[in-house]
Amino acid sequence: MKDPRAEYNNRLASRRASLEGEEQRSRKIWIWRRVVFVAIALFIVIAVEKVIAPWWIALPVAVFIALMAIHQRIHQARDRLDRSVKFYERGIARLEDHWAGSGENGERFADKSHLYSEDLDLFGRGSLFELLCTARTRAGEERLASWLLAPATIAEVRARQEAIDELRSKLDLREDLAVLGADVRSGVHPEELSAWATAPPVRFSSLMPIAAALIGIFTLMAVILWFGFGYKLLAFGALICEMIFLFIYRTQIARVIGAVELPGRDLTLLSEILARLEREEFSSSQLINLRKALETGGLPPSKQIARLVRLIQVLDWMKNQIFGVIAFILLVPAQLAYAIEQWRRKSGAKIPQWLEAVGEIEALNALASYAYEHPQDPFPELIEGNACFDGDALGHPLIPESRCVRNDVTLGNELRLLVVSGSNMSGKSTLLRTVGTNIVLALAGAPVRARRLRLSPLSIGASIHILDSLQTGASRFYAEITRLRQIVELTNGDQPLLFLLDEILSGTNSHDRRIGAEAVVKGLVERNAMGLVTTHDLALTQIVDNLGARGANVHFEDHLENGEMRFDYKIHPGVVQRSNALELMRAVGLNV
Repeated sequence: MKDPRAEYNNRLASRRASLEGEEQRSRKIWIWRRVVFVAIALFIVIAVEKVIAPWWIALPVAVFIALMAIHQRIHQARDRLDRSVKFYERGIARLEDHWAGSGENGERFADKSHLYSEDLDLFGRGSLFELLCTARTRAGEERLASWLLAPATIAEVRARQEAIDELRSKLDLREDLAVLGADVRSGVHPEELSAWATAPPVRFSSLMPIAAALIGIFTLMAVILWFGFGYKLLAFGALICEMIFLFIYRTQIARVIGAVELPGRDLTLLSEILARLEREEFSSSQLINLRKALETGGLPPSKQIARLVRLIQVLDWMKNQIFGVIAFILLVPAQLAYAIEQWRRKSGAKIPQWLEAVGEIEALNALASYAYEHPQDPFPELIEGNACFDGDALGHPLIPESRCVRNDVTLGNELRLLVVSGSNMSGKSTLLRTVGTNIVLALAGAPVRARRLRLSPLSIGASIHILDSLQTGASRFYAEITRLRQIVELTNGDQPLLFLLDEILSGTNSHDRRIGAEAVVKGLVERNAMGLVTTHDLALTQIVDNLGARGANVHFEDHLENGEMRFDYKIHPGVVQRSNALELMRAVGLNV
């Protein structure tokens, strides 16, 4: 497989060179347009002086129009190349770990009540979603977010892995999708499109378009006769006929035109995405099925939507004062309303299916982009049966590789609990997030940041980033015990639970904390859950004493070097033997 950094750099250089070429062409055409414009003015002056016949003016005018058309095509090519340049610049930024804050962060999917979303930094600036998401449509973003928020079954994960493995080498497809549309940040809103497409039909008589055409032509001719020959009464009579027609159909016309304006904004992008996907051949079963969902008995979806786009474009032209007056006389709004409603009745029901297929392909493509950019990250092995998590050289995907310290973590069979002790900043919370985030990636179908990972389907319950709430009047302790209750309730679900508890019950006194923490953790283990608990309170490490082989202590170490705390961020067996709290306080200048 090609080195992603080298490939991105080569393509970026090529696109930049092409972009510079198009900009040079644009500047030359701009100069020639000015020259031809001067020529037109000169020809007009010469024609006025009767040196040449007036029809000679048509020659430079035709050249000017041709140059405008060429310039427009150059602008379109330049804009696409500019978006290609940005596409590869973002790819290189991800590889160099400079991507945070530059992509779609998925804030709208953040849910404080979710049992691991905030704890594992799934959404927000510098989040897992921002790292992964390359989708152009809201449907793609929503599908990717749903995969991160809910684990898939083994069959679903394996199907996604096969599709992602096929898509990872399709860099041309990802680039083509990235440069579609007029704006890199534009996006299709699935709710608006689906709601419009499946709304109750607006009833029109089948004779309405014929009547509109006849009345419109009659009125236009009457107006021409009025201005040309003074037939005022004929024009007034025709306009009265139009008023009667519009009075009869005004409600239906307004409903159709008003309803299509909002979802119509995104149809051009959707049509272009569909057209690109329709040209792609796939071999994996999931992608083949998604490709079939885009097939219809008649025109392909992209051409069907392109028809609707053209109708909506004519609606936009009506905002032009000159065209708008002529369109009103010809009853064009009525004709368009009828045509749009007929399109919706014929093809509207298919839009949710098309959006769903596009969203799923975009989500798979986003994970394929991650797989391409991290060729050393393997797909995990999914197993049936008892709960299991067995990972070698686990790392956190949001930590730059140059600073990422990897650890082995194994849970399952007899061992159900790891109590992780260690001083402040030693890496305990990061370990929990590393385990949880790799489970999220694995059960979404993506590669994982590990040398090897073997796991069963798991549900995740995390208590890492729990804060108090002024809005609800809940203290941190109350928020934490509420989350613990929700985690305990997960043990009643269909999937085995893996819990991640950071500094459990730190919001209460040490006596109650030890009793409460031991009861909660032991109860979870008794319910066949497994997980990790971190603490810097060494009294809590005694929880494993009553669990036998089902529990074990591990720890992170640190040492003071030249007045600074040093951490190796590696897991060691047993309980930590020293604390760094006082040394840290002294290091920042506190007299303790």
